[in-house]
Amino acid sequence: MKIGAVIVAAGRGARAGGGTPKQWRPLAGQTSTQFALQAFASHPGIERLVLVLHADDIATDYWPTTPDAEIVTGGDTRSASVLAGLQVLEGACDQVLIHDAARPCVSRAVIDDVIDALRSGPAAAPAVAVVDALWRGENGAVAETVDRSALYRAQTPQGFDLDAILAAHRAFPDGAADDVALARHAGLTVAITRGSEDNLKITLPEDFERAERILRARDGH
Repeated sequence: MKIGAVIVAAGRGARAGGGTPKQWRPLAGQTSTQFALQAFASHPGIERLVLVLHADDIATDYWPTTPDAEIVTGGDTRSASVLAGLQVLEGACDQVLIHDAARPCVSRAVIDDVIDALRSGPAAAPAVAVVDALWRGENGAVAETVDRSALYRAQTPQGFDLDAILAAHRAFPDGAADDVALARHAGLTVAITRGSEDNLKITLPEDFERAERILRARDGH
């Protein structure tokens, strides 16, 4: 089975602050996008790599030139950007991993587990079980404690049979919360694989410091 990967780097990331989109801000000497690309480009199971960029970023020097990634312009929504990346791989790969460029700390083990799960099913995605108490708030006060026993925090890469996730995107052009939600709308069973606390998504300004600590620790610093 040929496996491709789509790295989605077309968002604006306003909550992260800093003016520059979060996937292009300096991080441990590189950018979040560069670390994400390296994780998949260096994986022996990934045969093709697609990087999806915002139209405004194509003509900038944000993104690294790399022979390993094909560049495609994204759309107005995340779903449209993912679809643009998937269409590059159509007919060339059997399976695809879709990953957010804002997750720079993804590990080989997380990627491996998703690939392994795709050997026996049409879709798989990593997640971490919720361990903290969960509250539903109302007017600034705790209104209810929510049962956390079957709840997970979703991560990427989310892996799919390529034809199946392409059909799902085309059938539901308005998209969904993520590609797993879209796959479930299309009737696919999505296996849960092991996520990692290190596989954080950079969302807020303080996430850069945590990601940098993780990345530097891997380099022995």
